[in-house]
Amino acid sequence: MSLELLPASILEKYEVHEWKHACAILNNDFATEWKDIIDLLTKFKFCKSWINVGGGRKSLVSETIDHFLYDRGWCEKEFETSMKVDDLIMQSPTHKVDCYKNHVALEIEWNNKDPFFDRDLNNFRLLFDLRAISVGVIITRCDELQEIFDKLGRGSSYGQSTTHMSKLLRKIEGGGGGGCPLLVFGIKKDLYEENC
Repeated sequence: MSLELLPASILEKYEVHEWKHACAILNNDFATEWKDIIDLLTKFKFCKSWINVGGGRKSLVSETIDHFLYDRGWCEKEFETSMKVDDLIMQSPTHKVDCYKNHVALEIEWNNKDPFFDRDLNNFRLLFDLRAISVGVIITRCDELQEIFDKLGRGSSYGQSTTHMSKLLRKIEGGGGGGCPLLVFGIKKDLYEENC
């Protein structure tokens, strides 16, 4: 494992897991993207005011992460993929990746239904097999944040069937990402800020 390539402050504030040497690949082959991810994680804070904001297309957590990376040249990306058998071409579209730059794909799963992890991991597996990405990164929340949601009376909106780290780990360890190198970060209570 090459988690030692991450700053100690990130290892303290996030639950971090890696498969297939993702940190080493990012550090050695995608230095700019690696720096973007480290800068994002270093500057990120989880605001109390974001918890009470209802549904919509994206949470404020996701929007904050998106905008930080978009400002550095990342983009939402949909890949046009197809299969050809003899003269028959069959379109095989993938799901959009939240943030993409130079063969690095990053997804934010803050409070979706847990099948979204299956979608993301299958997408990473397919795109890696097609040589469209080299590494997949997922940012989600740690299970321990449930205590904060419960305390604020929002626990039912962040239930057991939604995206959080223990659900993701089971899916990855079951082979969900295929051969794609993966790096996952869980937002911990240490990042919670009551005064914002």
